[in-house]
Amino acid sequence: MPRGANQKIKILYLMRILLERTDDAHGLTTEELIAALHDLGVDAERKTIYDDIETLRLFGLDIETRRGKKTTYHIVSRDFELPELKLLVDAVQSSKFITHKKSSELIKKLANFASRYEAQQLQRNVVVHNRIKTMNESIYYFVDSIHEAIGKNVKITFQYFTWNEKKQKVLRHHGKLYEISPWALTWDDENYYLIGFDSPAGTIKHFRVDKMQKIQLTDKKRDGEAHFKNFDLGAYSKKTFGMYGGQEATVTLRCKNHLAGVMLDRFGQDVIFRIVDEEYFEFHVKVQTSPLFYAWVLNFGDDVKITAPLDVQEALVERLQKVLSLYPNNPC
Repeated sequence: MPRGANQKIKILYLMRILLERTDDAHGLTTEELIAALHDLGVDAERKTIYDDIETLRLFGLDIETRRGKKTTYHIVSRDFELPELKLLVDAVQSSKFITHKKSSELIKKLANFASRYEAQQLQRNVVVHNRIKTMNESIYYFVDSIHEAIGKNVKITFQYFTWNEKKQKVLRHHGKLYEISPWALTWDDENYYLIGFDSPAGTIKHFRVDKMQKIQLTDKKRDGEAHFKNFDLGAYSKKTFGMYGGQEATVTLRCKNHLAGVMLDRFGQDVIFRIVDEEYFEFHVKVQTSPLFYAWVLNFGDDVKITAPLDVQEALVERLQKVLSLYPNNPC
């Protein structure tokens, strides 16, 4: 293509050069801009460079002119600031539900929002020991399909699987399709979950997206609107330990004072603490009494006690007795 033919896109090339090669700490002179355009097959003069830079400023690019021994031009602000991009890169790298391949692709795309110098700082090594990445590359598109179904107000069907001791997929319900009304997606315990309404069961259920397959949108309208009218996703996540379902109950927990911060992190600032004595406080909270809830309580040893209700206490004691029965020679 003749050099003259590229004049029509000269300003676009100039914008790309400035975005890729300049930032607050690195600038380009007029001569360097002309040379960079020449390498792309575009001839330019000083006067046209000045005019084009002014046009780009009017377009919205934050180009700063710095005068010294040599005048340089810098892009000084962007859609994403460098600390924001670092935060996004860290989230992508450490995210369990994004595969290694997709993580690399996303980070390369994020780097396009920075200069080439800033992009080098985005090649960060987030230290996450023993990080296990999902092997399900399709999760990316499953999430998109679920969002589409929510937007179109329709149900979805899918198969759901688990793993057996031979590391083989085992379809739940013998491979029968689940038909669920999707209402929300949440990222909890390092996994993506679909929150939806199961019409035959008449209840809210959740499913790990990376264990779903063959997701299809239907032409059936969603059910369960009344259940989700005042649905609080934050409250649902607080009471569902590890997104593991169980019977809902209001329990009273008595805790050592040093655990106040831990309980606020888990249940939020709205819980009301009652001071028991100089050493303990207690509070009431709604939870789903799943195996993970009991394991969570036991994690604190004798620093946390379930004081009510009685049936939840008994369920915890029963679990402890079953565990102790596995160790018949235990001197205890």
